[in-house]
Amino acid sequence: MSERDLVKLCATLSPVMADSVYVYCSFADFVLPIGLPTVCTISEREGLTAVVQREDAQRLSLPYTFDARLITLSVHSSLEAVGFMAVISRKLADAGIPCNVIAGYYHDHILVPVERADNAMASLREIADLSDE
Repeated sequence: MSERDLVKLCATLSPVMADSVYVYCSFADFVLPIGLPTVCTISEREGLTAVVQREDAQRLSLPYTFDARLITLSVHSSLEAVGFMAVISRKLADAGIPCNVIAGYYHDHILVPVERADNAMASLREIADLSDE
């Protein structure tokens, strides 16, 4: 069952960082190359944005930006939860860490710069530790 309670969400966010490095690609023609696996796609007026593994972008010689690590918040958060992402983004902002959030059906996912990923994980764990007190 999805969680809406902010205190419970923070106490059980359980961040997990994926091993791969992810990047953002954009396709003005709204067409993904055949065989390109994606984490997600977003259709924008300017084109189709795709978040993909960097090795796939390099293999296909695709231009990309923002080398990032993907952190999944393992708690099953409700899409109607109020303030959860505000707590997360504020904690990371206070640490000077940019984040890009993707909300999935079951979990929230955060992309952070590769060089700040360990700091981001520590900051996220602090949220849970503070919520336990």
